[in-house]
Amino acid sequence: MTRRTVRIAMNGVTGRMGHRQHLVRSILALREQGGLDLGHGEVLWPEPVLVGRREPALRALAGSHGLTEWSTDLDAVLADDTVDVYFDAQVTPARADAIRRAVAAGKHVYTEKPTAGSLAEALDLARLATEKGVKHGVVQDKLFLPGLRKLKRLIDGGFFGEILSVRGEFGYWVFEGDWQEAQRPSWNYRAEDGGGIVVDMFPHWEYVLHELFGRVTSVTAHVATHVPRRWDEHGKPYGATADDAAYGIFGLEGGAVAQINSSWAVRVHRDELVEFQVDGTHGSAVAGLRGCRVQHRSATPKPVWNPDVPATEPFRDQWQEVPDNAAFDNGFKAQWELFLRHVVLDEPYHWDLLAGARGVQLAELGLRSAAEGRRLEVPEVTL
Repeated sequence: MTRRTVRIAMNGVTGRMGHRQHLVRSILALREQGGLDLGHGEVLWPEPVLVGRREPALRALAGSHGLTEWSTDLDAVLADDTVDVYFDAQVTPARADAIRRAVAAGKHVYTEKPTAGSLAEALDLARLATEKGVKHGVVQDKLFLPGLRKLKRLIDGGFFGEILSVRGEFGYWVFEGDWQEAQRPSWNYRAEDGGGIVVDMFPHWEYVLHELFGRVTSVTAHVATHVPRRWDEHGKPYGATADDAAYGIFGLEGGAVAQINSSWAVRVHRDELVEFQVDGTHGSAVAGLRGCRVQHRSATPKPVWNPDVPATEPFRDQWQEVPDNAAFDNGFKAQWELFLRHVVLDEPYHWDLLAGARGVQLAELGLRSAAEGRRLEVPEVTL
């Protein structure tokens, strides 16, 4: 077996997502399985070079995983001709500049979303990467969740007939940080630091809706900061300046309507932290992170509204679980594998910086819709 090493500069891996999902559960997991099998007796071996601003954190992280290469000097790493790929999981305001420098250095780029703070900047990154001829991809991990992969299987198989509507519920209670430690970093709640649930989640909803149901053609949004006072990582109180909840209605190409609530100020009364209900003329489904349940029209009950008597229909029991029928790997790892194959084998890959720009556009228009109190059209994004 021939080993083909791909060196990856990983910027921002001391953060929660960069560390857990991208470094540990993706790149290191690939190494633990012996690399990525490319076929024909060749295996891709990912070699991470950790990059960040805090030397002690980088040194400790590298040591905990038996890694030897790390640096606080991004420009020096990008100047290294042996580095093939630049990955970015930094805070949003730092991302666009770093990607621009990586593209200028001729590195292939893989990045978390949102790719930039504005649509204009996101499109500029896509243009630069295209003109430079480097390969580029954006993390769109929810497409690789087992629940949504089952949902995609149902769509492809014609289960729904005509899809009428999509209803999504996402979120959980993020503790304020005073009497219990918050589960998310404090910058998420400061608009000046790139925080806010619209900026964070609307790019996700764009690609989920676009890939499964059709392009988003309009948006109507209402946003709120339900918890205006929080405590940071040092126990210091601060005023939340970013939205922690967003209620969106999205018109879809073809006529279906999607409604998605996103909140960090909601207590969970559902089976999973995110669930999508899809209703069609022939059947309905409820998909979460891992599970997916269906109800065909032939098995749909006939409820009668009568508030004077207790409900006798066990509604939840009348849905059927969709079987796995496949082994589902970690979604982040699965997309990393596709991007790395795209880099070394030139296999097709369409979740690029232009796709990332669509997500930035929807977040931008969602905030504008909320500010202006009106429905906005979503134009097609092109370079």
